[in-house]
Amino acid sequence: MAQQNEREMTWGGSTSADANDFVNVLRRRGIVREPEHRAVQGPVPETQGTTILAFKFADGVLVAGDRRATMGNIVMYDRTEKVFEVDRHSVMAIAGSFGAAWETARTLQHSFQFYRRSQLQEMSLEGKVRALAKLLRDNLGMVLQGVGVVVPLFATYDIASPDPAKVFFYDAMGAHFDATDFAASGSGGPAVRSTLYYENAWGPTPLRQLDQKGAITIALRALDTAAEADTATGGVDRLGKIFPIIKILNQDGITTVPQDELAALFQGATHDK
Repeated sequence: MAQQNEREMTWGGSTSADANDFVNVLRRRGIVREPEHRAVQGPVPETQGTTILAFKFADGVLVAGDRRATMGNIVMYDRTEKVFEVDRHSVMAIAGSFGAAWETARTLQHSFQFYRRSQLQEMSLEGKVRALAKLLRDNLGMVLQGVGVVVPLFATYDIASPDPAKVFFYDAMGAHFDATDFAASGSGGPAVRSTLYYENAWGPTPLRQLDQKGAITIALRALDTAAEADTATGGVDRLGKIFPIIKILNQDGITTVPQDELAALFQGATHDK
């Protein structure tokens, strides 16, 4: 028994299990030390995109986004795309992390395409809305780490519905809401919402009664107004002739408004003041 106890005891009172682990023995003796793990200083720098808007007008839905991308206080790029065509009748506009947003848009495109080809029909409106919500919920782990936040807008024209023009806005956790008339997101969102509310409630023509030219003019004014208060919003670059991306959804599909048409409408609106 004494010999067994002696075999079980090693340096410093360790058991034979500890003694067999040579690294543990060296660690106890102070010969091997644990490496120091340094905490990451500050958040991971991300390229961010703002500002986006969508509203219903007489001929369908207008979706727009400014062109600026920022990283902190640095302007990374002034010709970015923030409005993506997901399928023939759906558009997603992004605000937040570009990396996560682009991946979300691509995944959504593939999901809709796979469903259409496998089921030989379009995904339902409820299915589209929930598909985007699920992608945002799946990204929640990154959001909790302070990176990869995406706060999109989703617009679609559902021909089968009595009210075909649809606009949905989301939060970072995937909660979604059906906008009655308009929605905006991004750092310039509050200024855009204020502008659209004023035009809808007090302007000469409510948003839903605007023709296409009137709707485009209001969108340009809203983004240009947001750019005055928010440095992350590009607005309208008069010197560089850079205008927002604007897409129109109606029963004919999706149309991207040409830049020369945007320039002419903006100049006309400026001269009318």
